Amino acid sequence: MTPVCGVDSRQADGDVDALMRVGHRIVVVTRTRTAGSARRPRPARGDVTDSESRAERKGRTRQSLIDATMDLVEERSFASISLREVARGAGIVPTAFYRHFASMEDLGVTLVEDSMRVLRGALREGRRDLAARQALPTAQNSLEILLAHVDDNEPAFRFLVREQHGGVSEIRRAIDTELRLFSKELAIDLSRMPDLAAWGPEDLELAAELIVTIMLTAVADILDGDHRGRGSRREIVERTERQLVMVFLGMGKWRPLNS
Repeated sequence: MTPVCGVDSRQADGDVDALMRVGHRIVVVTRTRTAGSARRPRPARGDVTDSESRAERKGRTRQSLIDATMDLVEERSFASISLREVARGAGIVPTAFYRHFASMEDLGVTLVEDSMRVLRGALREGRRDLAARQALPTAQNSLEILLAHVDDNEPAFRFLVREQHGGVSEIRRAIDTELRLFSKELAIDLSRMPDLAAWGPEDLELAAELIVTIMLTAVADILDGDHRGRGSRREIVERTERQLVMVFLGMGKWRPLNS
């Protein structure tokens, strides 16, 4: 390369940033970079720390959507709330909702799964060592544990009770599926009771479904006792205990049809 105004081509390739033509002369314009102004390398796409922070942010937003929905359905049915209401409650624009859930029905099914996790935990704890206990202590202990969980997680239980027969078919099916799965688990526990050793799977599942239904009815009566006219909480608890005792005692006397 031919030198320009006494500037070596190597200099032109290095420190020279621009050439300005002024009249018939070419003026060399240079810019010196200081150490502090050096370009910083861009973080690699898919950087682990950055990826983790994005995942955490996404998880927080997803949970905010769930929490906002639980607040809305505390006094209303799921079918009556809108996507815009949920997004506004979570502090995001409506279009951002679809980054977390495919639809409102998808969000509703997620609420069912989260709420059923609480219910199944309560019922599972209540049936611990079921085969080793008598009817009345079993009923009292199971009900006491369940109601303690209801007090601690009232929105989740209220959602399940209301939406079990609500207007969104996807949610009804999800609740029904979860309850049937739990009834099957309870049936396995019942099969370990000596008096039920000869029972077949169908009878065991029928008894399990009856117990689950009684427990859920008690929850619904307590959460909405005034509207249902079921009396005080104490009256509901005592009536439910009697129902469970009748079931447990009756199970001990029942003889399967195929026996």
